[in-house]
Amino acid sequence: VVDATSLGWGTRVKGFIACFAIGCLFSVLGSCLLWIPKKGLMLFAVFYTLGNIASIGSTLFLMGPMKQLKRMFEPTRLIATVVMLVSI
Repeated sequence: VVDATSLGWGTRVKGFIACFAIGCLFSVLGSCLLWIPKKGLMLFAVFYTLGNIASIGSTLFLMGPMKQLKRMFEPTRLIATVVMLVSI
């Protein structure tokens, strides 16, 4: 089962690049939408948050979800992780 569900290195890099590019695109789009009258602030918040989540999620392709979560919640990174997640 592990061999059938694991991704090859090339697929992981392509997934990382695609997810990171989408995250950057959403963040820039959110910043551009900030200047729309009345609904701009709400659109900014939604797109900027989705961009940040996609950019952080892109690293899951490189390391895998469990390894990423273990590293995020190491004692030396715990405070930074909690602050970042609360800020999102």
